[in-house]
Amino acid sequence: MDEAVNENFKGDFPLDPAQPVVARDAGPWSHLPAAAPLDMPEQDFSAKIARIAEPRRRGYWVPRTAIFAGAAALTAAFAHELFSILAFVMITPVQFLFLILSTIAFGWIAIGSLSAALGFLPLFAGERADTITPPQPTEPLNTRVALLFPVYHEEPTRIAGAIEAMARELDGLGRARNFDVFILSDTRGDDDGGREADVYRALTQEIAPFVSVYYRRRMQNTARKAGNIADWVSRFGGGYESFIILDGDSVMDGRTLVSLALAMEADPKAGLIQTVPRIVGGETLLQRLQQFACNTYGPAVSSGLAFWHRDQGNYWGHNAIIRTAAFASAAGLPDLPGRKPFGGHIMSHDFVEAVLLQRAGYGVHMMPSLEGSYEGMPPNIVDIVARDRRWAQGNLQHLAIVSQSGLTPMGRLHLGMGATSYLISAVWALSLVVGIILALQGQQMIPSYFRDAKTLFPIWPIIDPGAALRLFLATLVVVLLPKFLGLFLAWKEARARHDLLGAVRVTVGVFVETIYSMLIAPIFMVTQTVASAEILAGLDSGWKPQNRNDGALSFDDAMWFARWHTLIGLIAGGIAWTVSPGLLMWMAPVILGLVLAGPVSWITSLRAGPLERWALATNVDLSPPSVLIDAGHRSNTWARRAATPGGLNAEPEAAAA
Repeated sequence: MDEAVNENFKGDFPLDPAQPVVARDAGPWSHLPAAAPLDMPEQDFSAKIARIAEPRRRGYWVPRTAIFAGAAALTAAFAHELFSILAFVMITPVQFLFLILSTIAFGWIAIGSLSAALGFLPLFAGERADTITPPQPTEPLNTRVALLFPVYHEEPTRIAGAIEAMARELDGLGRARNFDVFILSDTRGDDDGGREADVYRALTQEIAPFVSVYYRRRMQNTARKAGNIADWVSRFGGGYESFIILDGDSVMDGRTLVSLALAMEADPKAGLIQTVPRIVGGETLLQRLQQFACNTYGPAVSSGLAFWHRDQGNYWGHNAIIRTAAFASAAGLPDLPGRKPFGGHIMSHDFVEAVLLQRAGYGVHMMPSLEGSYEGMPPNIVDIVARDRRWAQGNLQHLAIVSQSGLTPMGRLHLGMGATSYLISAVWALSLVVGIILALQGQQMIPSYFRDAKTLFPIWPIIDPGAALRLFLATLVVVLLPKFLGLFLAWKEARARHDLLGAVRVTVGVFVETIYSMLIAPIFMVTQTVASAEILAGLDSGWKPQNRNDGALSFDDAMWFARWHTLIGLIAGGIAWTVSPGLLMWMAPVILGLVLAGPVSWITSLRAGPLERWALATNVDLSPPSVLIDAGHRSNTWARRAATPGGLNAEPEAAAA
């Protein structure tokens, strides 16, 4: 932070000549409240700090043991069965490598599937899996809460519509005066910056009677989003007991906002409460697929995470409420030593901030049952890959933090699993390569080889096809378990509504989503493997604006994006066919996903057709909540006003007309 800060900012506040002037905010317009500074010191990861209290966590070992002991047992059984399939007389080095890689990949899948299975149990029983009880939004609220919108080249009319819809809901609940809105801009350049300032100035005037909206654009976007939020905490955090972070595509129901504030107010040891946002508003086929997966499989998955994380959960960077004093005292992020990508500003700051709050003794909770939390997603695979590249760098950067001595075991686990989620793609890719080599050796197309020990005869890899098929089917069950559980819960819900057509629809939807997910998975296997290799080689991802609009790709662009996927798929398919048609059939899901990567990327970037929209419809699609409807209408109105000369100065009714 700047050592000398002029707290009398430009815009609505005159400058005090007695104060040293430090340029913090860019023009052409800023609107800020009176300063309420809060110290936010940088943390030393290896230091032992005084905890607010030593939490009593009796019984936490039960669900965690169930997850990891169960996954260990399944993985051991998998490894034993695979070993018995591979080992003929004795196992060879290449077979042993295949065994290790395949076992690691299976173990990772088993952890996720068992977590979803544990989450399924309370949902099937009709119970909540929240780690903190969500209060009724009708209870008295005595604290002040800031709604923070960190933006970076976002469409201001869309955000203005969302803010206005949320503000009017809060006003309707009689809670608007407990909330202020801050738009924290890191947008570069006066063209985009001036346009968003014009929209937000009009918004400020529009809803001033019931909610205060503040706006500023930083001169320097130091430390990106994390630095943007830290800047707000250091300047204004003292005026608010808590704050809620929202992304550029986030919308939250007024009752949800109030429930989060009440839950934070009721538990002084709670440092962060994470909602589970539902993906909404998708138009492309890819967005519809992701919406369906999130809404159908997501409840069991998020419930499972809450079940074994308890109050040592994770943070996903948005749609969560944070205790301001706790965040300021415990979560100040230092720069990491060394050069990028492992040094410099911490990119995946949310994981690290959750770990630091845990370390200080604050609870990091999850409320998967709380409705009314929504977000969007990128429209096509190319945009997701660009976002995924940043996330991969941020998560792999955690490898420089995970071994620090001052962290909690759960904190290390979160950081380690975040990095593994990207490295596992490389493990999967290597296992496929080694598997092809084994198949070639089995057909004696690669010369025989001997072990290091002297022997008179070569050791040929011989594999039992029947046993291999049984292992493959058992693995498929584990992989698809979260989908089965989500489908079962959807059937249960449809039966309670006596909705036979709904049960048929969701069954078709699961089938469609599963087929596409099998085709898309190899695309991400390659991109994440390449990204991991680039990051480990020291290449930085940079920081590009997120595309949240219509993302239809041309066929040529999609084929160019997938050129290496296609080539790899054709080579792998040719080798598999040369070895045996059976091997080609066994590898068909991966090979098809790679060969068809271009057409799949193109098709999924287009607007979903009527059949897909029907099959992949979610409850939110079928019965949209009022806040989403209102946000959409108001965003369109703001867009018309911004596109009309003088429209931002006109009354909204006139602009709508």
